[in-house]
Amino acid sequence: MQGVVKSLFALSLFCSSAWAVETPAPAAVRPAPATSAPATTATVLAAKPGILPANATASPTGQPQEVQPLTAEQIAKNKALQDAKIKALVKDQSTRLQQLEKANLAALAQNQELQLKNDNLGVQLQVLQSERSAQMFLYGAATLAVGVLLGFLLASYIYTKRRRQW
Repeated sequence: MQGVVKSLFALSLFCSSAWAVETPAPAAVRPAPATSAPATTATVLAAKPGILPANATASPTGQPQEVQPLTAEQIAKNKALQDAKIKALVKDQSTRLQQLEKANLAALAQNQELQLKNDNLGVQLQVLQSERSAQMFLYGAATLAVGVLLGFLLASYIYTKRRRQW
């Protein structure tokens, strides 16, 4: 029984490791010629996919090719293209700058307007608070006056009632 369990365990490990092995992809690289000449760096680097020498570019077929030195006409075209790109970037930046300046001026105007509103509301709040305190003062004065008046009336009523009894 133990032998069967061990063999099943070993078989499962073997099968699981067999599925984990990657199959090598077919290489699309030309083999180096079988001459006795030493391999150049371009052929050595071409044997490794994805690595190109510094002076080589990839052709549309994916094979490296040597870079031709640029002619004066090509250099002039490249410089003109770079100048056009720079001019377009400068123009784009200047339009963005103008838009930001307009937005900044609008925001400053709105900020000033809101500050004025805030100041006006602060003044209104102070006026309302002072009116409220004045109103409370008047209520207190009226209450005091009514209390004094009632006090005099009650005192005089009580005083006259006591006099009648004698």
